[in-house]
Amino acid sequence: MEGHPGQMPPVGYSEISKPSIRKHSTEVQQSHHHTSKKRKLISKTETLTTPSSNNFIPTHSSSHAPHKNRKRHRRKKSKSTDAYRNWNFSPCDFSSYKDKVVFVSYNILGVDNVSKHPDLYFNVPPKLLDWDHRKKLLRKEINRYNPSIMCFQEVDRFNDLDNLLQKDGFRGVYLARTGEASDGCAIFWKNELFTFLHQENIEFQRFGLRNNVAQFCVLKMTQNKSSSSENFQGSQALPSRSLLVGNIHVLFNPNRGDIKLGQIRLFLEKAHKLSNEWGNIPVVIAGDFNSMPQSAMYKFLASSELDIRLHDRRNVSGHMCPLEYQAFQSQNKKAASFWKSVSRPLRYRWSDEELKLATGSEGVTHLRHHLKLCSAYLEIPGSCRTRDNCGEPLATSYHSKFMGTVDYIWHTEELIPVRVLETLPIDILRQTRGLPSKKWGSDHLALVCELAFADDGNGR
Repeated sequence: MEGHPGQMPPVGYSEISKPSIRKHSTEVQQSHHHTSKKRKLISKTETLTTPSSNNFIPTHSSSHAPHKNRKRHRRKKSKSTDAYRNWNFSPCDFSSYKDKVVFVSYNILGVDNVSKHPDLYFNVPPKLLDWDHRKKLLRKEINRYNPSIMCFQEVDRFNDLDNLLQKDGFRGVYLARTGEASDGCAIFWKNELFTFLHQENIEFQRFGLRNNVAQFCVLKMTQNKSSSSENFQGSQALPSRSLLVGNIHVLFNPNRGDIKLGQIRLFLEKAHKLSNEWGNIPVVIAGDFNSMPQSAMYKFLASSELDIRLHDRRNVSGHMCPLEYQAFQSQNKKAASFWKSVSRPLRYRWSDEELKLATGSEGVTHLRHHLKLCSAYLEIPGSCRTRDNCGEPLATSYHSKFMGTVDYIWHTEELIPVRVLETLPIDILRQTRGLPSKKWGSDHLALVCELAFADDGNGR
């Protein structure tokens, strides 16, 4: 949940009268590094929980049908379309790849955050906000994905979550936020698939960067036990695989782009350092980045560098006051206007203290990181009903004050996305009038992808 930088959804979203309300916003995506290998084409979509891969909405009844029947059909439509999400596959053939990992990133909505921000959930019946109800719903949903590794944010009932997931064969580690906040981050992994090797944490307040936290785990795959290699037969001993998993929940405050950049900078520096220390192992980082897909924050992650002087500190995460959107009629116009405003050769004023928080050094105005990161969802083709013009999901979170994308799964080039679980189409999502709902236990949607190892094309 935790408030979101202000973004107007693509169509028909009501304005918010108070600019102080926390929300999410949008800009333009940057290019990514891609692994180039020739592979055979396979089918692009498959359904996770529905009998038909593309049919989110049932066929409309005939216009000659009785009015009563049409009403009944509309009720069924609303109920059924709230329930399903589809897998979209890479156009490449990964059938020979033995080691695959199903990765989940999920902001599960902190219990205390629900009580602190009732205005975000006034459309949601109280029983659907109850933690005892939501935790069962979350567990049921997670099990449908058959995950290998999960990164959770806004976890403030870790013992409850841990007890539930242990029954499903998961082991987890937790890191609470510092200060008065009660929530934190948690990483879980399937115990039969991985051996836990190492954990490191970042408490950002130690660097003057607020009370947010981030965590890392080094996990070693059990040989021939990946989630997608159950039928692999072979007596040859395979080299062990390890990977670094990072989980973060970035500061919300859209006016403190200096702190948000500082948190991401430290997070990426630590990820690069740990990867090197463990033999240049692949990296997967995930979480709620509280930044929009076309923001300066996103650009820094995707392109590995950022000239801070070209960006307003108050707009680093893509935030714009909702009132500024009233003149815009479409998402494309909003994105184009926003990109023009942040990419013009204007030098914004940053104080020495703000620059130091963002870059970690005095007098430095350029940020760089050494990870070549790719966004998992960006690499798998999707539908215009669920993706923006650049390929990221249109919405990963929805409550009464916000609809937009702030959650991501990033990976280094040693890993390749095999498939991703599509988010809900905006029109279907809007039918819920806000999350959580009867089918979804959080105000965010889980991001789910299956990753293969890039060097595994010939079975190693």
